[in-house]
Amino acid sequence: MLKKFLVVALAIFMAIPTIVKADEGMWLPMFIKRLNEVDMQAAGLQLTAEELYSINQSSLKDAIAVFGGFCTAEVISAEGLLLTNHHCAYDAIQSHSSLENDYLTDGFWAMNRTDELANPDLYVDFLIRMEDVTDRVLKEVSDELSEADRKKAIQEAINSIKNEAGEENDYIVQVKSFYEGNEFYMFLYERFQDIRLVGAPPSSVGKYGGDTDNWMWPRHTGDFSMFRIYCAPDGTPATYTEENVPLTKELREKNNAFYHHLPISLEGVSNEDFTMVWGYPGSTDRYLTSWGVRQLLDIKAPTIVDIRDLKLNIMKKHMDANPKVRIQYASKHARTANYWKYFIGQSKGLKRLGVYEKKQDIEAEFEVFANTSEEHQSKYGEALGLIEEAYSETNETEKGATFLSEVGVRGTDVVLFTYRANHMITKLMGTEDAEAKLALLDELKSFAEAHFKNYNAALDEEQFARLFAKYQAEVTPAQHPSFFAYVDKKFKGDFQKYAAKMYAKSFFTDEDRFNAFITSPNAKKLAKYLAYIASNSVIQSYFGLGSLNAEATEKLATGNRLFVDGLRKMNPEKTYYPNANFSMRTTYGTVGDYIPADAVHYDYETTLDGLMEKFVPGDHEFDLPERLIDLHKAQDYGPYADENGDLIVNFIHNTDITGGNSGSPVINAKGHLIGTAFDGNWEAMSGDIAFESELQRTISCDIRYVLFIVDKYAGATHLIEEMDLVY
Repeated sequence: MLKKFLVVALAIFMAIPTIVKADEGMWLPMFIKRLNEVDMQAAGLQLTAEELYSINQSSLKDAIAVFGGFCTAEVISAEGLLLTNHHCAYDAIQSHSSLENDYLTDGFWAMNRTDELANPDLYVDFLIRMEDVTDRVLKEVSDELSEADRKKAIQEAINSIKNEAGEENDYIVQVKSFYEGNEFYMFLYERFQDIRLVGAPPSSVGKYGGDTDNWMWPRHTGDFSMFRIYCAPDGTPATYTEENVPLTKELREKNNAFYHHLPISLEGVSNEDFTMVWGYPGSTDRYLTSWGVRQLLDIKAPTIVDIRDLKLNIMKKHMDANPKVRIQYASKHARTANYWKYFIGQSKGLKRLGVYEKKQDIEAEFEVFANTSEEHQSKYGEALGLIEEAYSETNETEKGATFLSEVGVRGTDVVLFTYRANHMITKLMGTEDAEAKLALLDELKSFAEAHFKNYNAALDEEQFARLFAKYQAEVTPAQHPSFFAYVDKKFKGDFQKYAAKMYAKSFFTDEDRFNAFITSPNAKKLAKYLAYIASNSVIQSYFGLGSLNAEATEKLATGNRLFVDGLRKMNPEKTYYPNANFSMRTTYGTVGDYIPADAVHYDYETTLDGLMEKFVPGDHEFDLPERLIDLHKAQDYGPYADENGDLIVNFIHNTDITGGNSGSPVINAKGHLIGTAFDGNWEAMSGDIAFESELQRTISCDIRYVLFIVDKYAGATHLIEEMDLVY
């Protein structure tokens, strides 16, 4: 799964370059006309820049949505039907699942609108427009300002811009930094909060291959799900009510807004076909320096992998032993495993491709540039020195910081739940108004109910005891949270004994005890609970990291800003794109096979025949539903087979994506949907830091396989009928 600059010609050990090179770049749509239109049309695009991104008429961008703040989705019908990835929908599917209705295992299909399932915490955002506000943000900023004063001036300007834009309408206003603080752009979004689950295949389809196949090619995964956007009867965004109706073009136009849905192509793909991906890539670090690469390889990545390995083993043990726990922790396990494998692959790729050395070469060129004139020396001469100093200082605390994040904050459920619940309890105790108090009490009970629904005390207790014991043993005592001293004093340093007492007694670890306490909360009692002591200590340490590394952080911010600014001036003929930051981007390239190693060739598409070759009855990663097996035996693929009679499952193309692009539409030269992106390939795992022009591939689910599962497997033909299918 997707979750997790400079152009460098990366030499690949034991690899033969392919003919087709990946097209690097995550481009801001507002600049397509100026920067990309000619190149995109030369590559095969048959649309104009105005048809792709427009603020004056309906355009392709109006079909692309932020999904839940972590993925991308696209509108695929005139009635608000959304397509995204199965793994993006995993939390929603899990929330509706139980032992009686195990939608994770069996899949879910709403056969009419009344069966579509509401998701109170889910939303989608549509981009209205983006605008360059760099001059306004940096108006009061000069080179003489300290980093702290610069940050303050920038934030004041951003607040002013957001307040001004927010006065005009109910849009969500964001102002984001680009090129390490050298440019700033404003984004206006409209949010819809009634998003209902329409359909999801069983995990044996949507998660086929599990952790084994994650990030790998060849792949045979039906990683998709469907939702529908609902709105108030007048077309305005609204939270869930039974009176809400599906969002349509007519309703959008009543509110002077644009609506676009993607026609769906049954044509399929061929090698070297044009493709483009639209979506919200989350984070890349293409301008990372050699010192950052070294810190990642030596400290951060191995620490994360080691911690998550233990966490995954504990989860799996409890999930295998109890079907209820399997459902409760399915999403948590998937999220943890995804980036566990990501950091393994990224580290291998960075080493194999010599990225550290390549970064050093670029820094050497920059050093020459910085000394070509007094003006350059004055402005850029200190950039690399500041970066080196910053990493040298943070190397001493990076392992402890990683443990604090991976064990302290993310390691167990109890820490964050206690922290968040404590804020609400404190507010409850400070409220005198009886009506307000009842409302807060109901909010607390709902909050606890949602938490404990996907919580198992025995699993969480084992994670707490073993992960914090590991923290204690492997991190220098000077970087321990303060409650470690309490464990030493009261429990002789034994986290297992601390955890046993905490989980047996604390109201934060049991829903009945929690509800009993909040009906008559007591501040003195609250402060004595072991869960409170641990959580408060961890969170204080976490927030204290900022002040601990404040000087290094300031050096790094200054150094990176000057480095990136200098790079762009050093190579004025090159068009640089900004790092991903979960703003709308487009990337384009071609369908293409590749050769990852000597004597190894990977084709550009996989078939249902290949899926069946991996089938292992009873295996949790490679089992298959009987219905799918029968359809394969009968070769009953309907209109979704290719010209050879094969059913294509996945295909690859060399577009530039990362985490957040999960669920992004893959679109052909005519603007038709041909697939949904869901992963990158193992050989290019270091691509978030250094783009790998010979190897980079996006793995996508062929839209014809999506339609086949919806139609022939699930029998949800009514969904097919509301789509616009084209050849």
